Amino acid sequence: MYTLSSKLKLTAIIFMIVGAIGLIYGFIAAPETVEDVKEMMASEHHGEGHAADDATEIHVEQLPGETVEVEDVQGYESEVAHTEGAEHAEAGHGEEASHEDEHYEHILHQLQNKPWAALYVAAFFFFMISLGVLAFYAIQYAAQAGWSPVLFRVMEAITAYLLPGGIIVFVLLVLSGLHMNHLFIWMDPEVVAHDEIIQNKTAYLNVPFFLIRAAIYLGGWIFFRHLLRKNSIKMDDAKDNSIFKKNFKLSAGFLVFFIVTESMMSWDWIMSLDPHWFSTLFGWFVFASLFVSGITTIAIISIYLKSRGYLEFVNDSHIHDLAKFMFGISIFWTYLWFSQFMLIWYSNIPEEVVYFIQRMEDYQLPFFGMLITNFLFPVL
Repeated sequence: MYTLSSKLKLTAIIFMIVGAIGLIYGFIAAPETVEDVKEMMASEHHGEGHAADDATEIHVEQLPGETVEVEDVQGYESEVAHTEGAEHAEAGHGEEASHEDEHYEHILHQLQNKPWAALYVAAFFFFMISLGVLAFYAIQYAAQAGWSPVLFRVMEAITAYLLPGGIIVFVLLVLSGLHMNHLFIWMDPEVVAHDEIIQNKTAYLNVPFFLIRAAIYLGGWIFFRHLLRKNSIKMDDAKDNSIFKKNFKLSAGFLVFFIVTESMMSWDWIMSLDPHWFSTLFGWFVFASLFVSGITTIAIISIYLKSRGYLEFVNDSHIHDLAKFMFGISIFWTYLWFSQFMLIWYSNIPEEVVYFIQRMEDYQLPFFGMLITNFLFPVL
C-alpha cells in the first residue's frame, strides 16, 4: 500500500495553509457596508486623477440582462433646470440617488462574493474530479472491461474524496440558502420580487427543494461508492464471480441515476448562478468537463505510482488507453463548446448571449484559452 511521503505531505499542508490565509484575508478585506464601498471608490477615483469628475454616466449591471444608468448629478440637474424646472430636477435627483444606492449595493455584494466564489469554485472543482472518476469506475464494471481492473484501486482512492468533498459543497450550499452570501441571486427575496423571469422558476428554484435535491445527489453518489468499494474488497477473497455480477448490476443501475442527477446538478449548482440564462447542452458540457478531468487524474496518479515502483501490472498499454479516453472526451468537450457557442451567437437572443458577452469582455483570455488547453493540446 502506498502512503504519501513526508515531502508530499508537507507540500500539501503548505498549500492548504496558503489557501486558508488567502481566504481569510479575502473575507477580512471585503467591505461590510455601502459606506465602505463609497469610500473605496472615492479613493480609487481620487487616485486616478479625479476621473469621476469627468464621467457623465455610469453603467451598472444590476441583474442578468438588466442595466441601469446613473448620470452625473450636476449635469443632470442643470439639464432638467433648463427644460422642466426645479421641481422636476429634484425628482430626477432623488431617482438618481436611488439608482446610485442600488449601484453601490450591487458592488458591495460583488466584493463580498469574491472569497465565497473562490471557495465555491475550488470545492466544486475537486469534488467534480472525484465524481468524474466515480462515473468512469462504474462504466468499467458495467462494460465488463478487461483492461482496467488493475487501476481500480487508484479509482477507489480518488473517489474517497467524495464524502469530505460532498460535505464541503453541501455546507456551502446551505450557507447560501441561509443568505450568508449572494452567489445565487434567486435566493434573494428582494431580487425575486422584482424579477418576473425568476418568479416563473420559483417552483424549481427555491431553497428547500434546492437543498433536498443536493442531498439526494450527494447521498446517492456517496452511497454507491461505498457499496462498490465494499464489494471490491470482498472480491479479493471471493471464490466465484458472484460479487462481480453484483457490482455489474449495481453499476448499470447507478449510471442511469448518475446521468440524470449529474444533469440536474449542473443546472442547480452552476447554471442557476445566472437564473436568466439556460442551455440544453449544459449538462453534457459539465459531464464532459468532469469526466475528462477525472480520467486525467487517474493517468497522472498511475504514472506517478508506476515511477515509484507500484502498480507492477500497469504497462504502457494501460496509460495509452487512458490517453485515448482523454483525447476522445476532449474532442467531445470541444464539440459541445462550439455547438453551444455557435447556436447562441447565431440566434443573438439577448437573454442567451449575455452569458458569452460577459465572458468575452471580462474574461477573454481564460474563455478562449480553454480551447487551447482542452482542444489543441490533446491534438498535439
